[in-house]
Amino acid sequence: MALWGGRFAAGSSNMFRQVNDSLPFDQAMAAQDMEGSIVWSRALAKAGVLTSEEQQQLEAALSELKAQAQAGEIDFNASGEEDIHSFVEAALIDKLGDVGRKLHTGRSRNDQVATDFRLWCRTHIESLKADVTAVVRSLLQTASRHQQAIIPGYTHLQRAQPIRFPHWCLAYVEMFKRDLSRLNDLYERMNQCPLGSGALAGTTYPVDRHEIADQLGFSGPCLNSLDA
Repeated sequence: MALWGGRFAAGSSNMFRQVNDSLPFDQAMAAQDMEGSIVWSRALAKAGVLTSEEQQQLEAALSELKAQAQAGEIDFNASGEEDIHSFVEAALIDKLGDVGRKLHTGRSRNDQVATDFRLWCRTHIESLKADVTAVVRSLLQTASRHQQAIIPGYTHLQRAQPIRFPHWCLAYVEMFKRDLSRLNDLYERMNQCPLGSGALAGTTYPVDRHEIADQLGFSGPCLNSLDA
């Protein structure tokens, strides 16, 4: 589903598609795209754009698609779609017909991809924090087991002074603690929800951006749509 091809008599060249299409990369955000779309469908229903039945159909289809994606049951690249957003939309239209077309009402690819990416980053920040914490714990345990061990301390690649091995271990503990602090700061800075910002200046539909942010686990909506 090319989003821009309506004015052209023929399709794009294979070379152009290799440059333009992002599905080989952004399929990694499939679960996040569907999660955001589920919440958006609820916002549209609350705004009166979708009926309750239409919203339930969309949420059920998106939940099924998300489960299939997480189970590795979807060959995204075989679809011929240009990005994960058009893939999901095409799948919904194929399953639900015109109801699938309604989901993108009031939404832009701009706020959609920004939301997907923040959701994806948030998940991976938590994963990185867990990994770094595990390394810190291992260093502390190793230092505790070898409290009396002596090793050479180096400066300018030369042996300089004898130091205890735990002292060396704890130096890296301090470094990793700073990394954890940076990850926590990054999480806090990016944990604002772009969804509802539209292409650049919001949407005319009366969606509740605070409720959208809350349902997606963000601390709140982005305060400026251009900044989102």
